[in-house]
Amino acid sequence: MKRVCFFLMLASGLTFSLARAQDAAKSDVTIEKLYEGNGLKNPWGMVWLPDGRLLITDRSGEILVFKNNKFTGEKLAGVPKVVAKGQGGLMDIKLHPDYKKNGWIYITFSKPVGDLASTAVVRFKLKGNQIVDKQDIFEAKPALKADFHFGSRVVFDKDKYLFVSVGERGTQPKVWELDNDHGKIHRIFDDGRVPTDNPFVGKEGAHGSIWTYGHRNPQGMVYDAVNDRIWAVEHGPKGGDELNLIEKGKNYGWPKASYGINYDGTILTPDKELPGVENPKHYWVPSIGPCGLSIVTGDKYPGWKGNLLVSALAFSLLNKVTLDGTAFKSEERLFQGTGRFRYATEGPDGYIYALTEGATGTLLKLVPKK
Repeated sequence: MKRVCFFLMLASGLTFSLARAQDAAKSDVTIEKLYEGNGLKNPWGMVWLPDGRLLITDRSGEILVFKNNKFTGEKLAGVPKVVAKGQGGLMDIKLHPDYKKNGWIYITFSKPVGDLASTAVVRFKLKGNQIVDKQDIFEAKPALKADFHFGSRVVFDKDKYLFVSVGERGTQPKVWELDNDHGKIHRIFDDGRVPTDNPFVGKEGAHGSIWTYGHRNPQGMVYDAVNDRIWAVEHGPKGGDELNLIEKGKNYGWPKASYGINYDGTILTPDKELPGVENPKHYWVPSIGPCGLSIVTGDKYPGWKGNLLVSALAFSLLNKVTLDGTAFKSEERLFQGTGRFRYATEGPDGYIYALTEGATGTLLKLVPKK
């Protein structure tokens, strides 16, 4: 895919018009609201435990406990302190692939470091609703003052390596440099150690955990186990949101190559592609505000298997993306106006559940029409 100039199209408002987006009424799926408000303010991530409990992270720094699609009124105790400011707070949550054996749960959050903050990962175990055995396994360095662009998703691959997305925190000139952790996706062992086969291990001045670089604010990431691929979505500036296939050692361009422009309408960069830069598989102009990313693996929703689900904040919708191998094929924009979608994923029952934010947070279930 070539990076071409879209500034004129931006001005005319013709690019990726919502008028061409699919309406939810045309979909074969409806939404059921399971829960709203009362402690759920800005939900970010969710995960199911083998005992049937659902844990939902809230950016305020709380983890709410659900059972049978209902809020139990309980929250986990012992959550690490977070910087719940700007875009910061408590964000993603994932179980270790061997959770039934080792009990490890992973969370990402904006960690206070003096009067600064950093994207961090902690793992812990549970004793009832009490967090125990907390271990700090990753902290993006250096800590910074900025309260935005934390990134903050985690995924495990088939070999149980942990991938951590970190936003650039406004450090545009530093994103291409390997002596810092910002604007990068990192690959570590489940306990935080750095694998020796990472692409920049042994390079002078480089942080060995770096897997890819040149990212702006990757808030969505998913591992496609069927094809052994990692996909990520990231926020562009004004326009230029991206869907990227994440591959070892590659540079994804920010801020020297972008489809977006500055928020004041001025040109950010004249370059849409550059030598050595990996181009996105798809991009959005205007921005949809992509956050959570997941892949449909089950058969509950006819024709959806293998599709990506992109949760969109700016357009308040869920974007279903169809792929042709590693190429973008089409998209279907669903449930526009329902709320700012943060994350949608399959539950253990095969149904898709989604988190939205707005005046309050909501937990939704996507129900196929009979």
